[in-house]
Amino acid sequence: MPEGIQLKNISGNNLEQCLKCSICTAYCPVSAVEPEYPGPKHSGPDLERYRLKDSKFFDNALKMCLNCKRCEVACPSGVRIADIIQASRIKYSTHGPILRDRMLANTDFVGTMANMVAPIVNTTLGLKPIKAVLHGVMGIDKHRSFPAYSSQKFETWFKRNAAKQQDEYKKHVSYFHGCYVNYNFPQLGKDLVKIMNAVGYGVHLLDKEKCCGVALIANGLSNQARRQGEVNINSIRQAAKQNRIVLTTSSTCTFTMRDEYEHLLGIKVDDVKENLTLATRFLYRLIESGDIKLAFRKDFKMRAAYHSACHMEKMGWVIYSTELLKMIPGLELVMLDSQCCGIAGTYGFKKENYERSQQIGSGLFTQIKEVNPDYVTTDCETCKWQIEMSTGYEVKNPVSILAEALDVEETMKLNGIQ
Repeated sequence: MPEGIQLKNISGNNLEQCLKCSICTAYCPVSAVEPEYPGPKHSGPDLERYRLKDSKFFDNALKMCLNCKRCEVACPSGVRIADIIQASRIKYSTHGPILRDRMLANTDFVGTMANMVAPIVNTTLGLKPIKAVLHGVMGIDKHRSFPAYSSQKFETWFKRNAAKQQDEYKKHVSYFHGCYVNYNFPQLGKDLVKIMNAVGYGVHLLDKEKCCGVALIANGLSNQARRQGEVNINSIRQAAKQNRIVLTTSSTCTFTMRDEYEHLLGIKVDDVKENLTLATRFLYRLIESGDIKLAFRKDFKMRAAYHSACHMEKMGWVIYSTELLKMIPGLELVMLDSQCCGIAGTYGFKKENYERSQQIGSGLFTQIKEVNPDYVTTDCETCKWQIEMSTGYEVKNPVSILAEALDVEETMKLNGIQ
């Protein structure tokens, strides 16, 4: 290249770096099962060159994209292919979200309402007549099982049972619990508090927390996602000013806030990105540096199969969860092949996507049944729903397995906690 000439991108998401090698399409789980989907290369970089000139080149086939990021993991040039597709949907789509999309995306509103009458909601959503109505009227596939709602929010439990004790610890973290922990499975949040307290860390909630917005982005509600994202990032900034790292237990929430806020919503995150991390990554680094120690029950025995969620692979953080689990003497850990489960949040709930979603996940489901573990473990809550519904195996977050295996009293002694 002649001296003084530099290559630069004239569009977002590294479009000009695409080599047209089609590796992304070879790794795309949608392309493997859906002949009508042109693939990430064509939908992303190829058509984006035309869309930059004329928006009429927007194609509704982009809605078939899972946003699993496997195309980006495979890309040798670092092109943010899935981000190109999602950004095009945000910018060019002329079809607004329908009632179903708004309900699936507004997890804080729906979760708050459901928690008030959780037993009734859980029973009702399992009835065949209700499923038929949701299928025919709302467009939510009748075969899909909904995750159960809890009768008590995690936030409520925390404020009543744990908040006062947290100031007693010398070191402190904040916790972005997310919708799943708050409305569906508070036990995961309780498990994290148990572990962090045992190693000498007080846990605090953020001043304000909203849904991370991943479902809003996927369902065409990007403006609302941006507003909620600003609330979350400002709260993370406040935690940083208090010298508190913000922990999460959801790989997708973590990835959305660290990566997609900036690329898709235009929210500045550079100043707080490293202050937000997955709990297993934080714990592993503390153990590796010798800052904390864990002790485990001698009677703990479990055989678990680890599913690497797509967004965990994109972040490159699978190793933190798996290496942490391997520290448990009584745990036999089986690594499943890297495969997408197919649900992609709300994607697999929609009747136009349900069959495709199940086809994508079929290889994973078969492998789990062949391995026949006591439990499956993964860092993604929607993967949990998909795997449990499709295989019948119970799925646990790695944090919950750590908490179950932990010898709390011995761990406290090792870390000098009285």
